[in-house]
Amino acid sequence: MKLYRPRTTGLKPALALVALVGAPGVAMADTERLEADLRALFSEGGTLSIGDVSSAMLRSRLTAEDIVFEAEEGERLLIDRYIVSGDYDAPTDVTLEGLRIEDSLTELTLMSIERIVLGEPSQAVFPLHEELAPEQVRLGSLAIDGIVIELASELAEEIFFDTPLSSSHGRMTIDKLRGESLSHEAIGMLEISGMAGVFAELDELGSGSFTLRSLRLEGLTGIDKEGEEKLASLVLRDLAVESPELVARLALLDLDGDFDDGKGGVRLEGLHMDLARMIELAPEEERTQLRMVSNVLTGGSGELRLDAALLGSWQEKGEHSVLISDSQIDIHDALSLLLDINLPLLLPHDVTPSDAFGGMQWLEDATLLGGDIHLSLANQGLFSRLATLGAAMEGVTEALYVEQVRTQAQGFGMMFGPEIQAILVGLVDLLEGSAQHLDVRVTLPAQSTVTSYMSDPLGVPGKLSVKVETR
Repeated sequence: MKLYRPRTTGLKPALALVALVGAPGVAMADTERLEADLRALFSEGGTLSIGDVSSAMLRSRLTAEDIVFEAEEGERLLIDRYIVSGDYDAPTDVTLEGLRIEDSLTELTLMSIERIVLGEPSQAVFPLHEELAPEQVRLGSLAIDGIVIELASELAEEIFFDTPLSSSHGRMTIDKLRGESLSHEAIGMLEISGMAGVFAELDELGSGSFTLRSLRLEGLTGIDKEGEEKLASLVLRDLAVESPELVARLALLDLDGDFDDGKGGVRLEGLHMDLARMIELAPEEERTQLRMVSNVLTGGSGELRLDAALLGSWQEKGEHSVLISDSQIDIHDALSLLLDINLPLLLPHDVTPSDAFGGMQWLEDATLLGGDIHLSLANQGLFSRLATLGAAMEGVTEALYVEQVRTQAQGFGMMFGPEIQAILVGLVDLLEGSAQHLDVRVTLPAQSTVTSYMSDPLGVPGKLSVKVETR
């Protein structure tokens, strides 16, 4: 019998680690029931020893101590204490202290956990050998402290199945894991705090290390049905990764995926990539080209910094709706991009705002009632560096290079129309340095469909009112 089950379904890996078995007895004392349930867990193979099982009547608590199971495959499970508090048939919580899984042949600890608390579990113990109805497996809350996992083990492969970590080597530690309202189909909340690790052979990243201050997700539903997963929110704070392929930090990733309230989007703050350090770690034959790209993006600092916000909202205006998008991307010392979209439209009768944000297929059947799109591009040094690089690669002066690009832009304008020409010439003005800002305002006709634009993409600019300004 193995101490873990491959491809665990129902509750995800955090719960699978603590799913111990038991079928309630009818005429046993509670201490006897607990011991019988624990012995039933390991009945398929191996040897089990339990040091002591006792009860504290005043506290309504049962405790099994010094549980050791030697599996036939070579793993060893040790639990210092297994505690059931409250009514055995409806516990207030179940606590495991000092849990360790070891390789008995090498004495290597594959995983250790200081403490696990299952709050309001649907039963005192859960069977691994029996199929349970979905409603039989649920937790009001989950608290796990002091997790250490060796990545080079079959156990880690199962925990991190279908992720890059499943084939990596190294060690991961997690200070705290907290959860609320956990079942086979949904997770109300799950938060990981104080994660750190060292890894080797992690896909394209190679060997390195990472730290993560916290990761919190809320409202994860549909996890029992592939392709129907939905996530209300995810917040990641202070992630740092260092490897030959990536040296980066991220202060905040905030994802609002709950579109039922008519708004959502993603914010990215404090993304910092140390390109200079990554170039030092790259193969020597690749460094020259990488330095060229780095100099264009960072102005020679070797540090790429980026903030972004891609936000959308939905408003009901009587018989029609309005889709609003307010997005911004700022690459420090390179460029800033703003995109504002305001589209009044008629939705197909069976499409809700939540559906609209979930996928864009509905747009083909929607009627656009005018609206406008505003794109603003501010040069913060990127375009002048592109002109210098382009001129160097062509072996000409910057002035001649810019004129060549301007001629090409005008040629494209003759092919695609004056609207496209105005935008391309505006970009050349940024390249030349005669302008630092490019504004493009597009106004849609009073009534149109996306299908009509898709059927004639080259004719789209002529159907729109396009105003281009540089300054």
